[in-house]
Amino acid sequence: MSPTAPIVSKVWSFCTTLRDDGVGYGDYLEQLTYLIFLKMADEYSKPPYSRNVGIPKKHSWQVLKTKRGADLEVHYVELLRALGTHKGMLGQIFTKAQNKIQDPAKLYRLIDMVDSVQWAVLDADVKGDIYESLLERNAEDTKSGAGQYFTPRALIRAMVECIQPEPKKTIADPACGTGGFFLAAYDFITNPDNYKLDKAQKTFLKHDTFYGNEIVANTRRMCLMNMFLHNIGEIDGDSLVSPNDALVAASDKTFDYVLANPPFGKKSSMSFTNEEGEQETDELTYNRQDFWATTSNKQLNFVQHIRTMLRTTGKAAVVVPDNVLFEGGAGETIRKKLLENTDLHTILRLPTGIFYAHGVKANVLFFDNREASPKAWTKSVWYYDYRTNIHHTLKKKPLRYEDLAEFIKCYKPENRHKRRSTWHAEKNPEGRWRKYSYEELIARDKTSLDVFWLKDKSLTDLDNLPEPDELAEEIIENLEAGLDSFRKVLTELNT
Repeated sequence: MSPTAPIVSKVWSFCTTLRDDGVGYGDYLEQLTYLIFLKMADEYSKPPYSRNVGIPKKHSWQVLKTKRGADLEVHYVELLRALGTHKGMLGQIFTKAQNKIQDPAKLYRLIDMVDSVQWAVLDADVKGDIYESLLERNAEDTKSGAGQYFTPRALIRAMVECIQPEPKKTIADPACGTGGFFLAAYDFITNPDNYKLDKAQKTFLKHDTFYGNEIVANTRRMCLMNMFLHNIGEIDGDSLVSPNDALVAASDKTFDYVLANPPFGKKSSMSFTNEEGEQETDELTYNRQDFWATTSNKQLNFVQHIRTMLRTTGKAAVVVPDNVLFEGGAGETIRKKLLENTDLHTILRLPTGIFYAHGVKANVLFFDNREASPKAWTKSVWYYDYRTNIHHTLKKKPLRYEDLAEFIKCYKPENRHKRRSTWHAEKNPEGRWRKYSYEELIARDKTSLDVFWLKDKSLTDLDNLPEPDELAEEIIENLEAGLDSFRKVLTELNT
């Protein structure tokens, strides 16, 4: 049994107890974040660390654990409010913090459980694994909507393997959710099979490598804690994740890599109260001089923003929904500019059934930024079709890293200029890997990059249908996706 198993099972069993009181995974995870942070701050204040994290004595762990009953509840609420006013990581962790555990006896039991573990001495992998497993379970709890901030870790790892980030280089994510891309990049760089890091490289990795934005306070809190538990940043350092909307203005820095899965959802909008006192939503268009086109389509804006974030030698890997590949108007302008101004060398077509948001059809765009040039930088785009005749479901058949191994092999991260197509019109019409020239793509209607060539066998090959339970789960996911779409239409009609 691994040394973490008893801790994980303890953490989980308590979550089940609280669920009976109506405390969801997300709320539980939030409270756990506050308490683990306070406990670790207490551990760091003692030898051999002897560090002052900035928590006043009256709000310390030692005082908190002496409280009981109504006294505990009052003290805890006051503590959360006060710590949210501090600067740095401390203030960010406790921003807008609220107590979601109404029963003081259960709150005391949770404090006691956190107190029984020495967190500071636990290996970063161990602490990180505990927290990551909590985040994943939270994402699975579809009712909470937390899944929209959680990208499948198998996909993230594959994207990082293709990009191969190097030490002493900066990595950004303008919609970083719970920090999945940062952690995968951190794991890649610290893997001794990839690099042997010296002291300066380790320091840079901990303090100066990662930069993110996350506008949802609770998600940002979880991201900061997740990074901190994985040994990124300092308990008494500055926050690495900004609460600002990344799209509002150009980034004041440029980066070597951008890895991102920006939020899905077609339009950018903001809510306000009109003169009659009713709630209205207004479409947001970002008037940025550095954008190629003005649009309220959030994903198209993120694609433009990410390009502006890159150094001229920078590389990006971005998850985008299908509409980015075919939408007209601003979409066409942006695709043309992307092909001209960057080397858009690879598109991975993803199947449905891998995201916690239902029915999402997405792709990964891989592009390298370039300096200005009169000629288009993209000479050809390589496509890997991992969608046609592929069946994944979240519960029965989730996406695994091994499922993308063939794509990574075709991608050739060590030298992508030595790629070989697996598709051949006569010899291998089933090949999933082929390239299209710039000329072929620019000649397509609206410069659509929405390209497929494999035949969908589900309509003809009845002997190879997925298992009945997989089919049933897929049908449920598709129906739920349809219902979500109708709800959105109804909301727009009512505004």
